[in-house]
Amino acid sequence: MYLGVTPSVSCSNTTENEFFLMLDKNPLVDFVEELPAGRCSLCYCNLLCGVIRGALEMVHLAAEVTFVQDRLKGDDVTEIGITFLKKLEDKKHKRKK
Repeated sequence: MYLGVTPSVSCSNTTENEFFLMLDKNPLVDFVEELPAGRCSLCYCNLLCGVIRGALEMVHLAAEVTFVQDRLKGDDVTEIGITFLKKLEDKKHKRKK
């Protein structure tokens, strides 16, 4: 919603803690014409993985977020895989008097 893109969600049938977000249009791709020679392993859109992971940590969920497919590397869609690892403990800070 923040980027103006609505992803399609695909769930994995084998595990209950994994799903995939597919973006038909990735707004970050507009800023990159093509990957530099010798730098094919760069993933400019990894920023999205960090944003999703950070947002999940804010609600106390640990997750592994990775790119499965990337339009910059010739794939038809941008696909992000999300695997939930565990629920994080809510640490309460004691106030000093």
